[in-house]
Amino acid sequence: MIRVAICDDHQIVRAGFKQIFSSSSDFNVVAEAGTGREALDIARREICDVLLLDIAMPDQSGIDTLRTIRQGQPELPVLILSGYPAQQYALNLFKMGANGYLNKECEADELMTAVRTVFQGRRYVSSTVGELLAQSFDRDTNAALHTELSDREFQVFLRLARGATVSDIGVALSLSIKTVSTYRTRIMEKMGLQSNSDLTYYAMKNNLLD
Repeated sequence: MIRVAICDDHQIVRAGFKQIFSSSSDFNVVAEAGTGREALDIARREICDVLLLDIAMPDQSGIDTLRTIRQGQPELPVLILSGYPAQQYALNLFKMGANGYLNKECEADELMTAVRTVFQGRRYVSSTVGELLAQSFDRDTNAALHTELSDREFQVFLRLARGATVSDIGVALSLSIKTVSTYRTRIMEKMGLQSNSDLTYYAMKNNLLD
């Protein structure tokens, strides 16, 4: 039996997922979390075989939560379930160590297939994400600029786009101000942008902000 933990800030969403898993005898929902920190606690207690993680979580985003989980529990399968379209986050999250990415509008059968796949130690790549991955290997592709960022650069980028200062980011990510400034410079160079306002505009245009 696959022990599943559901981490989403909406109780009704968690209830819906639990109902889906209850329809099959090989799943057992052993824990739920409504915040990023609660999700981390579940991961650290090692009580689940697969952790379902939303991106938009209170107190700590799913992105930051995933990175922390990978530092402490690198082998735990984490399946991202998000309301955001795959092209906005999927590639960056795979770079950060996600085992799979599904949109919340997926069919119940696909969700269960994805959980079984990551439980077996493999990555689950939907057809949509597969197309994005294929495009990422094409030098002539018009892939979104943010998909070229490293996982840490992507974290810094999102915080800058939300208006956080270099000092704020340093405290939140346990980095020196100099290091954050270096990341900011790299982000600007990779994306061809000039200011934090440009970053914010780009993030809003691409629906990357909550």
